[in-house]
Amino acid sequence: MTLRTDDFDYELPAAAIAQRPAIPRESARLLDCRGLEDRSFSELPGMLDAGDLVVLNTTKVRAARLRGTKEETGGAVEVLLLSDRGQGDWDALIRPARKVRPGVRLRFGSARAVVLERPASGRTTLRFDADVEALAREMGEVPLPPYITTPLADPSEYQTVFAKRLGSAAAPTAGLHLSTRVLAEFADRGVDVASIDLHVGIDTFRPIAEETIEAHQMHSERFDVPVETAAAFEAARRRGGRIIAIGTTVVRALESAVVDGRLNPGSASTELFIRPGYRFGAVDAMVTNFHVPRSTLIVLVAAFIGERWRHVYRTALERGYRFLSFGDAMFTERA
Repeated sequence: MTLRTDDFDYELPAAAIAQRPAIPRESARLLDCRGLEDRSFSELPGMLDAGDLVVLNTTKVRAARLRGTKEETGGAVEVLLLSDRGQGDWDALIRPARKVRPGVRLRFGSARAVVLERPASGRTTLRFDADVEALAREMGEVPLPPYITTPLADPSEYQTVFAKRLGSAAAPTAGLHLSTRVLAEFADRGVDVASIDLHVGIDTFRPIAEETIEAHQMHSERFDVPVETAAAFEAARRRGGRIIAIGTTVVRALESAVVDGRLNPGSASTELFIRPGYRFGAVDAMVTNFHVPRSTLIVLVAAFIGERWRHVYRTALERGYRFLSFGDAMFTERA
């Protein structure tokens, strides 16, 4: 079945795009798709059953935007770090891209980098002469999606309260709404909590450029499933509990790691593109934000709940829900 990208489009008014996070976090609105009821994240624990398993993505956003200069001319450059290739080499996006070719040397404070290659993907490979993680901590900025134009009052607003493992270029946004109080209430209600790490790449949020979704090349992302999470998954299945994914990144990691109903622990990369017709083997319900039109995330939502996604999104817009990274979210069970 060929599906056109236009099938996953909808009109998103600029006024519906959230520019600031909800404060406190759990005050964000949550659309319960089972009956299209309006709730808040503070109510999420009460929507789950004892024995359910909530799975979080504990990745941490790197301060990946570096501002520097070209060593020869002094011209300004901006680099967005994407992934560590080892030995000081990093994949990155760079602006202005047209004026930075292989061999050009860049300076970031006392650190230097040289451009090694410019693959067709538009990414750049840089070789640094310094510890890049230390450089990012010292002078990096947390990269926000381009549709967020209001500066953050506090960089921690774009981190989940459970973020641990540094490596993402973007936040797992559904998790931004969970507070320590909500997490504690899961335990009080007999809902187990486990974690995975999937380092989110910026390609996650980009609209699909091809006319059909089948023609889209899915980006690769690294993930890790701890042994403890695999054990918690198996225990939940034995007792009849549901697997609740907090965000599409968790869905993608769990579905990539499950084989014949068993969750395999360990680290791997995934290029899994979940689209209509996909048979889910791990996730029973998910919490997810409202996503960019024509994106792979909309396609995943359509695969999870079917054509009903259009009615859900239309309802959310009519009721004034806030969309995208700092916006509100929905709770839905698998169709």
